[in-house]
Amino acid sequence: MSLNLAASDQASIALRGKLTQQNGKAFLDTADHKRVSLSADELTTKILLDDRLNNSDFEVLGHFTAADQFAVDPFEKRPAYVYVNGKRKVVSYWCDVCYIRTYSPGKCWCCQKYTDLDPQDPEP
Repeated sequence: MSLNLAASDQASIALRGKLTQQNGKAFLDTADHKRVSLSADELTTKILLDDRLNNSDFEVLGHFTAADQFAVDPFEKRPAYVYVNGKRKVVSYWCDVCYIRTYSPGKCWCCQKYTDLDPQDPEP
């Protein structure tokens, strides 16, 4: 009997490399010199295309859909990480006016200030 898992049922794997943004698309350039195209939902795509993360050491969770294409897990799974001084951090954003944390870039829903990139340690 053959088991055919839908993409959403596949176990997530981590893919790490240098996040590269080009022509409105996001890629990871891996340590083995492969460029992998990233696809994601709307909120995760905002993270992947955040200029402040361009060329960063980056990791996403998801699964391959082809040898050079990777589908990133849904936003609610917090699938995006950036490495800061060699430490894995959850990508997050902070409004220092309203003290509100979000997990996708954009304007603060309260004061409308553009939120600051503020990577945080993952929860245990």
